[in-house]
Amino acid sequence: MKTMKWNWGTGIIFAILSFISFILYFVITMSTDKKYSHDLVTDDYYAKEMVYQTEIDAETNTHNLTEKIDSKKVSNGWQITFPKKFESTKTKGTIALYRPSNQQLDFEIPLAFVGSKMHIPHKRFVRGRWNITIQWTYEGKLYLYKQKIVY
Repeated sequence: MKTMKWNWGTGIIFAILSFISFILYFVITMSTDKKYSHDLVTDDYYAKEMVYQTEIDAETNTHNLTEKIDSKKVSNGWQITFPKKFESTKTKGTIALYRPSNQQLDFEIPLAFVGSKMHIPHKRFVRGRWNITIQWTYEGKLYLYKQKIVY
């Protein structure tokens, strides 16, 4: 009986076959096991795309304004200055403040500015990073403003 010699060529073939077996096992496991099912497409992807397109259009409307929104920290809170063209009686919307590090601190307030300015009091904030999202309509046109701030 002839015994097989174990040399470097046999080792390479064995390593390649082992690697191919592992990859096949991995692919079959990931594609058949339900606990690894992570679809990138949702059932209502078209509706979500339409919402996203509305958001893009609203941000474009805001970007195309001749007078831009000014948002800055003041001594007693955060002040947002809107373009003069927006009359407070014809403007409806909300300001959402999102705290990335703590969901409990998130809050939303209705848009209510005096003149062209809106003030968010200091007591509503905790020092750190915030995301401000202002969404409003004026004369039937949707606007969206987003800014990352550090308070």
